[in-house]
Amino acid sequence: MSTNVPFLDLAAQQAEVADEVLPIWTAQFAAAGFIGGSEVEAFEREYAEYIGVDHVVGVSNGTDALELAYRAVGVEPGDEVIMPANTFIATAEAASRIGAVPVFVDVDDEHLLIDPAAIEAAITPRTKVIVPVHLFGQTAPMEHVMPIAEKHGLIVVEDAAQSQGASGAAGRAGALGRIAATSFYPGKNLGAAGDAGAVMTDDADAAALIRNLAAHGSTVKYVHDHIGMNARLDAVQAPVLRAKLRRLDAWNAARAAAAARYAELLSGIDGVRIASVRPGNQDVWHLYVIRVEARDRVVTGLAAAGIGVGIHYPTPVHLTEAYARLGLRRGTFPVAERAADRILSLPMFPHITEAQQQTVVDALEAAL
Repeated sequence: MSTNVPFLDLAAQQAEVADEVLPIWTAQFAAAGFIGGSEVEAFEREYAEYIGVDHVVGVSNGTDALELAYRAVGVEPGDEVIMPANTFIATAEAASRIGAVPVFVDVDDEHLLIDPAAIEAAITPRTKVIVPVHLFGQTAPMEHVMPIAEKHGLIVVEDAAQSQGASGAAGRAGALGRIAATSFYPGKNLGAAGDAGAVMTDDADAAALIRNLAAHGSTVKYVHDHIGMNARLDAVQAPVLRAKLRRLDAWNAARAAAAARYAELLSGIDGVRIASVRPGNQDVWHLYVIRVEARDRVVTGLAAAGIGVGIHYPTPVHLTEAYARLGLRRGTFPVAERAADRILSLPMFPHITEAQQQTVVDALEAAL
């Protein structure tokens, strides 16, 4: 059956920025300028100003951004990195690629964000970093995470891949810890026309190291100071990101309005647990996540009605085959596991219409 309401409408976003982006792409192709250059530098400056940090380094994708952030703050093989169990695997994968050990912890049942009490309980002499993931579009409880890190002498690396423009009581996501990583995968609130990412920090030395590591450990051509990687931001992505950054606040406001409409439309439907926002948070609604019983049956019903849906994420990272070697069984993190069986992401994008949302809710009620 054809999709009546897509999960995400990237074509509408691209159409909105095309007139700005296409002439720059034409010039870039004519000049064969594909690596670095003025567009990349301009985006880094503009995003740093937007986030409220001194330095942004554009990189190839969000996973590389996380690995570079970990390496820049000194994560080494054997170090433990604490993170929530209900994150995307990249948060753990980037640590594992260094040889560090992901240490998963549970989340709070209301917002599905990392549980500060669980962080405290997981700290050992080998712990190096805490990674509070700003999940679904709102910031983690940084007012609790930062004091824990300071108490134990730990470093906070933010995973801000789902939170471009989000803020909490302490400030904007990406400017709250020692260093932060983000993804500009096309489906993000600020998405490229392909893979891209960035690392954000006030630490000039860390930013310089990241820039070096992302270019094969080299600052001067053929002079290699470190064993690095090839993780530079493609120049052709920068004009897309600049054009979308100029619209980000308006698009986030449109998402917030859509979230408010969903909350109103869903309020009278039994069997739906709607998303909630932590006090003091400005949620940018990267995803609109609800919880239902018999989730898989509901997903089937929605798909039959032509409604695009997502599940973020169906399997907590500790239960994936990739991390079976850690020996963590079902029941280890009950809140994250229970949520993973029930969560369902409804269509959410800046250009979604009221009529589309009504169609989604009608189909959901029928599926329930």
